[in-house]
Parts: sequence; C-alpha cells; structure tokens
Amino acid sequence: MIKVGILDDRPIDLEKMVSIAKQREDTTILFAVQSAEEAYDCIKKEDIDLLIADIEMPGLSGYELADIIHTNAMEIGIIFVTANSGYAVHAFELNVHDYIMKPYPKERLLTSIDRYTAKRQSSEMKGRLFIKQKSEIHVIQKQDIIFIERTGRSTTIHTKSETITAYQPLNDLEGELRERDFIRSHRSFIINIHFVKNFSLYAKNSYTVSFEGTNKKAIITKDKLEYIQDYYF
Repeated sequence: MIKVGILDDRPIDLEKMVSIAKQREDTTILFAVQSAEEAYDCIKKEDIDLLIADIEMPGLSGYELADIIHTNAMEIGIIFVTANSGYAVHAFELNVHDYIMKPYPKERLLTSIDRYTAKRQSSEMKGRLFIKQKSEIHVIQKQDIIFIERTGRSTTIHTKSETITAYQPLNDLEGELRERDFIRSHRSFIINIHFVKNFSLYAKNSYTVSFEGTNKKAIITKDKLEYIQDYYF
C-alpha cells in the first residue's frame, strides 16, 4: 500500500489529483491540502510514502517544502505537478521522482505513480540491515530495530524479538540507517522514534528514552530532543 499526500492551492487541480490517485487500489490518500504549511504539519504527523505537489503557491512553496524534505533526509518520494517549467533543473537536484507539466492527462500521473511503486518495490532489500558477527551474518528488518547502543568496542542492536551483539561502529550503522525513523540521539545511541514511549530528564543536557517492547533505555541529548519535537511532532 502506498500512502500519499497531495498538495495544490487551486481546489480544481487538487480535486483532479485526488480523483486520479483514488483510481489505484493500492493507494491511500492520507491528506489533500491547499497550503504547503499545512502539508508540512501533516507530514510531521503522518508517515507518507509519496507527496504529489504543485510548486508555486502563496507562502511556503511546494519547492521549498521539497527542499525541507530533502534536507532532513525524509524517505518521501515527490512528484511535482506544475504549470511552470522553470523549476525542473533545480527540482531534480532534490532527487524528485517526476516533474509533470499542467495540463496533463490522467494516464500521465497514473504512470508516474506506477513507476514510483515499482521503484519502491525494487529497493525493498534496502529495508534490511546486514550485521556481521564472527562467522555469521544476521539479516535484520530495519523496522524491527528499537535502538542501537555502543559500549566499549561492541555494539548492541535491540530489536522486537532479539538482542544482537556486533562490532560495527555506530558511524557505519548510521550511514546505513538513513530512513526518517532513525535518529543519532547521542554519541553512543541510535534510536527508532516509532518505538519511543517517553523521555525523562537524566542530566542538565540529556534525557533517558524509554521504549515499547523493551525495558532497556537509551540517552538523548537536549539538542536532539528539540530537533525531534520540531520535525517529528
């Protein structure tokens, strides 16, 4: 199932995009709004896969919203649907999936969503983490990772079903966990925000993190907690 958000300041264009996207049985529309500010608020609350957006609109533009998504490494595909060709080069610098010019036939947008779906399915293996442990290699679903802790020369990966000890440095694992879910909360911890239950004051500039699924706890710095509050909640 592809979870989609739709953005256009013109009601007639917004209605057209919603109508087309609804024709796909494997597509769920989580929001359809007329301002980029509102879309951004929705993105912080809803875990979407694909954003279909106009570019030029009052206030925050669709391009600026895409830049925020790109800068914060959010795993969200973007299809621009616009009457202005002037952003095409800059848009692809943001690694957008497609750039569709208005007016367009419905088949053009449906084909674009089809291509995005196929591309997403072909990259599903990237959703797994390969952990070398002496003579073994563990294959872990990234979505099952609760948090990762570095202690001394070893790294402990806490998942929903098991705890695995490895020796890869956190810097290496952080490079493989670029999904929006994962945050380097502290020099010794990487956390999955989807499992976070609460934060408790630990020291002047840090908090302990409690999780669903384990009694173990992590540490988050004050700066990182403020970042999570700004961009995720």
